[in-house]
Amino acid sequence: MLKELFAKQAELNRRIGYDTEGLRRKFDPQKAGEWLHNYLMAMSNELEELRDCTWWKHWAAEAKKGQRYYLHDLQNARVEVIDLLFFWISMAQCVGLNAEDVFELYNQKLAVNHARQDANYSMADKTEDDNRQIELNR
Repeated sequence: MLKELFAKQAELNRRIGYDTEGLRRKFDPQKAGEWLHNYLMAMSNELEELRDCTWWKHWAAEAKKGQRYYLHDLQNARVEVIDLLFFWISMAQCVGLNAEDVFELYNQKLAVNHARQDANYSMADKTEDDNRQIELNR
């Protein structure tokens, strides 16, 4: 299913002038960076829209009534999560990842995250050294 989503997103991206599959075939770091930046900005906005589905303002009446973070718009929250997925897939494509790459890297990172939990993960002791072993086998 992930592969199908990546194909559909690539088609949509082409419609707006971003040939992410072509970028994967002939990688251009300048173009990739520009497109990635645009998708980051769009995703940032979608995160704000998702947050607005809750009563997050600590000074608002809802917070004073004990409803801070109450999810008041479930339907829109679901749509915003899907919007985030659109941009997430696009960003993955901008850095040359396809669905299989994502699956492979996810599993490698999952192992790192489990190891961190097994080792009593601490932000004070955190480095990125354990992430440096994560790479594509292609």
